[in-house]
Amino acid sequence: MPLVNPLNHFTNPEVKRLVEFFNETLGFCPNSVLTMQRRPAIAAAFVNLNMAVMSNEGRVTAEQKRLIGYLTSAQTGCKYCQAHTILAAKRYGGSEERLKNIWNFRESNLYTDAEKALFEFALAASSIPNAVNKGIEKELKKYWDDGEIIETLGVIALFGYLNRWNDSMATSLESDAEDAGDKYITQWNKGKHM
Repeated sequence: MPLVNPLNHFTNPEVKRLVEFFNETLGFCPNSVLTMQRRPAIAAAFVNLNMAVMSNEGRVTAEQKRLIGYLTSAQTGCKYCQAHTILAAKRYGGSEERLKNIWNFRESNLYTDAEKALFEFALAASSIPNAVNKGIEKELKKYWDDGEIIETLGVIALFGYLNRWNDSMATSLESDAEDAGDKYITQWNKGKHM
């Protein structure tokens, strides 16, 4: 049961306008945002940050950003965000094979060396304590420019926020996200996100 239940309607017209962004990303408004809207300024700030972080300014693709969000969320254990990011990666072109094999990225030819550098960075940056080191930095800078690294860390940091929000809130998982978890995540369970 959620710590605070999501509202089933929009209390603020600005928040309602902003959350249309999620119809493209997920096909629905996440319960996390419906909960945040109890404080509209938080909901609006979050959605604006999400749109800025997920905007594709460089070569990091929308699918790659969602896979980075997935790895970050799995690293921290947030089942809610794992289901959302794997669903969004699929909606942004992730193949069945890539989605099902993301944890084998190091050995797999489904991912480029440049992607592998992003994924290693995501895992290291979302670890506690932080594990970003000179080796990860060197590999990352071999393939990605400073702006693309900023975009990537923006995704990691955004999901750090969301992971804590949704796990602490025990945000209830929507059926489409749960279905994606069932299909693409090995040993999936929704945990406390009932």
